[in-house]
Amino acid sequence: MKHSLMSDNISKGDLNVLVDFLSQDPQPILTNNKKVRQFEEEWGSWLGMPNNLMVNSGSSANQITFLALRQMLPEGAEVIVPPITWVSDISAVLQNGFTPVFCDINPKTLAIDEDDLLDKITRKTKVVFLTHVLGYNGLTDKILKLCEDNDLILVEDVCESHGATFKGQKVGTFGEISNFSYYYAHHMTSIEGGMVSTTDPEIYQLCRMFRSHGMLREATDDAIKQEYINEYPDLNSDFIFTEAAYNFRSTEINAVLAHNQLKRLDGNNKRRNENHYTFINNLNSERFRTDLNHEGNSNYAFTPILNEPDFALRDKTEERLNKYGIEFRRGLSGGGSQIRQPYIEKYIKNFNIKINGIYRAPNPLDYPKADHCHHFGWYIGNYPDLEESKIKHITEILNED
Repeated sequence: MKHSLMSDNISKGDLNVLVDFLSQDPQPILTNNKKVRQFEEEWGSWLGMPNNLMVNSGSSANQITFLALRQMLPEGAEVIVPPITWVSDISAVLQNGFTPVFCDINPKTLAIDEDDLLDKITRKTKVVFLTHVLGYNGLTDKILKLCEDNDLILVEDVCESHGATFKGQKVGTFGEISNFSYYYAHHMTSIEGGMVSTTDPEIYQLCRMFRSHGMLREATDDAIKQEYINEYPDLNSDFIFTEAAYNFRSTEINAVLAHNQLKRLDGNNKRRNENHYTFINNLNSERFRTDLNHEGNSNYAFTPILNEPDFALRDKTEERLNKYGIEFRRGLSGGGSQIRQPYIEKYIKNFNIKINGIYRAPNPLDYPKADHCHHFGWYIGNYPDLEESKIKHITEILNED
């Protein structure tokens, strides 16, 4: 038995659409152009967000978001983040001069724990950066109320949870900003690609400029343009750079693929959810957690997590998975707890954050729920054409004594 994390996520139909696009006469423009704009509009309609900007990856979406927030928030402002997330979430916070404040996870959502969040909020806290992990909805009423009551900006990382919902509303529409990824292994793919979606027109204009080297001409707000033109009359208005930004532009090729994939996203998510319930219903609940909050999810991964810490059982389970050719990733999203990664070591010793009422540098054991998932949780691929018999066989292997 062979089971990869993802089956071929680009169909023959996708390739045919791409060939047709490239075969046009005259030859189409291939960099960021009308196909990108078309997909941004389609995505906004599907998601329900007014301002959408396609970029070249979900990581770039993270980076451009915090580059924009840097224009509005004080240097060193605290951003609450989970340990179970992707590296680019933490690096975007660090590289834009903010302080990441780690918050333990809720084992039922794998996202930020609302009670620990309350403990982590200080007068320096300005942003809650919540990751919806591997298709799970990570929101709760209490998280939303804490953000509202403390005037905190909610940024949603939805790179792994396209189409997940909270109380019937798509995640990625609750925060002021949300980030998405169209990486190959995700719900839909443009090979590489991402999106920033926001309710804030000012953030949208900043992101438009910062996507393309900080160039003023990328803004669509005439008032913003005129302000800079008036202040810098000696500059060519086509080449005014408002910030030391980057090139995060997508290509027309990415947008053509994304357009075609979006057509089947909802149907694919429905099949993934059916697969997920088959997996959960056949998993041994005495050994693995089956009590996660499943409502509203869009899981592109199965997430077996041991109920109790047991390194011997963990190693034995991994031996069986390898024996049967079942690809997996230990630690769930992002390789487990980011606090255990080498890149964080040079930063973390200088952190002075609130942990159980005391200000000090954190360590992985301060976040026991995240650390449990780091050691005893896995990610196994779930894709639309996965047969029920194969799912049951995977659970049999996991359940085996």
